[in-house]
Amino acid sequence: MTATRDRVRTAGKPFVRWGLGHFVPRRAMLLAARRGDLQGRLIAASQQGDPFPLFEELRAQGPLYRGRFAYLTPSLAVAREVLTSNDFRTGFDLSQARGLFGRAFRWAADDELLGPLEPPSLLVTEPPDHTRYRKLVSRVFSVRAVEKVRTRAEEIADDLLGQLSGRPGVDLVERYCALLPVTVIAEILGVPASERSRVLAFGAAASPSLDLGLTWRQFRSVETALAGFEQWLGAHLDRLRRSPGDDLLSQLVAAREDGVGLDDRELKATAGLVLAAGFETTVNLLGNGTVLLHDHPDQLDVLRQDPSRWPNAVDEVLRYDPPVLLTGRSALRNTSVAGMPISKGSVVTTLLAAANRDPDVFDDPSRFDVTRANAKDHLSFSAGRHFCLGAALARMEGEVGLRMLFERYPDLRRLPGAERRKTRILRGFEKLPVAVGTPALAT
Repeated sequence: MTATRDRVRTAGKPFVRWGLGHFVPRRAMLLAARRGDLQGRLIAASQQGDPFPLFEELRAQGPLYRGRFAYLTPSLAVAREVLTSNDFRTGFDLSQARGLFGRAFRWAADDELLGPLEPPSLLVTEPPDHTRYRKLVSRVFSVRAVEKVRTRAEEIADDLLGQLSGRPGVDLVERYCALLPVTVIAEILGVPASERSRVLAFGAAASPSLDLGLTWRQFRSVETALAGFEQWLGAHLDRLRRSPGDDLLSQLVAAREDGVGLDDRELKATAGLVLAAGFETTVNLLGNGTVLLHDHPDQLDVLRQDPSRWPNAVDEVLRYDPPVLLTGRSALRNTSVAGMPISKGSVVTTLLAAANRDPDVFDDPSRFDVTRANAKDHLSFSAGRHFCLGAALARMEGEVGLRMLFERYPDLRRLPGAERRKTRILRGFEKLPVAVGTPALAT
């Protein structure tokens, strides 16, 4: 009888996690949206594929909008202030909630499941732990280190593009945008070629884990993917312990800072995040950039006439249609933002995509312009201590991937059937059918 109760209790925990973390918030957001709350409306709009008109409604309300559940800012200056402030921490910790809600959440928590929003992930840890984790991996993602990878990225892109030739139509996300960054990061991390399709599948299945309001089916799919990824990662790290190479994960296994290395849980969380983040957002960058340049042939002509502008063009893609729409912070203490008092525990959502079109910073912000002088001032990589560790790698892969695509296939054209991802925070294409046309040169 006791064993039966334990099985029922264990089986019920995922349902409680889903209910508290997704079902209840989604219902509350939908109700708020029906009552006109802009935060609630944004949750629906971001999944439908075009949140930008709503960003402008929010901007008209001022630099900081008080929603039903959180504050929201479309202002670049205010977003940067929040992201760099020591008065805020990343995300919010439901395990510290009081009352019945908090007790239920703690009871249902799965300490073995290492999601990107669960400590000790770099996304949600703060100093001193965050400082220690980041220091151990940052040297591999420095600008100098990334430039050493550029030649290999060009070789990978050249090979993938060669495989597209002669095909009447291809899904560019499946055959190029996903394979280029996953191959690069897999080589950096020492993942065998035979395992890369599994890593790609894990990443695609787990990407909604950043979202709020998942359906039960989505939630279970995400948790299954995370559990499978963790199991695979544990086996991979064991292989590297037995036979280390010169890759990043082998270095992380052996790394010590002041004589202290990462324990098994910290190692899995750090390695898993670096692996997934190393390609998931870059897939979106490549897809979004392909569509923007295809749909703005005048801008593509500028790049053909002056290829030195490609790095700036990548930053304009990141500004105009970023791979990540928003990120949240919670107040550690009573403070103020934009002249408005913020109570301890309150959440401020920085709308990165809206900040990137702030008219106080960017002239004619809704125009895509690869020559924009301050394109690099965007917040697509966040700011402060949580500035994206892989920013240099993403910029390099974006430049290599987009430049070589349009150089090889200058007549590339979109076909019907493109689909945006259904995620609310990550923004990109799930499917992008194209006809590549005749290659400009044979390699």
